[in-house]
Amino acid sequence: MASFPDPKTSEGFKTLPTLNEPVFKISEHPMIRSGLLLAGANHAWETGKPLKPGMEDGILTAYEISQMNLSNTELVVLSACETGLGDIQGNEGVYGLQRAFKIAGAKYLIMSLWQVPDKQTSLLMTTFYKKWLEQKMTIPEAFRAAQKELRDAGLDPYQWAGFVLVE
Repeated sequence: MASFPDPKTSEGFKTLPTLNEPVFKISEHPMIRSGLLLAGANHAWETGKPLKPGMEDGILTAYEISQMNLSNTELVVLSACETGLGDIQGNEGVYGLQRAFKIAGAKYLIMSLWQVPDKQTSLLMTTFYKKWLEQKMTIPEAFRAAQKELRDAGLDPYQWAGFVLVE
């Protein structure tokens, strides 16, 4: 997941951005500064251009996600660290990946609120998918049951409880 600070308020921007800076690094709009990095993103990140002309740049912004039709999407799982975070804009709520996927029509999202270790993430996700797909639980039931199983196993909640289910 990518998230750039607000250029108006960030200490991270000591100098004025140049015209050569990619828009996702300098935009004031939080839905442009949040997104997912895919294949080819490293090059675009450094240069602001895709690997080859006409190719996708590998950077999928929250704004681009919000323009997709995901109305038949039952579940989006963003198991990377801090995927549930975003900019808070007054009474408008959180702008970021969560809002983008909901605008696009996804019914449920699973995201993390803090950095979570790979082993516990894998265990939570494997347990969740087994309960949902094999045991035919609903998504909310499977998510709660997976969390309960990890809690009952005595695993430290800080290492797995950062995940939230959003409807």
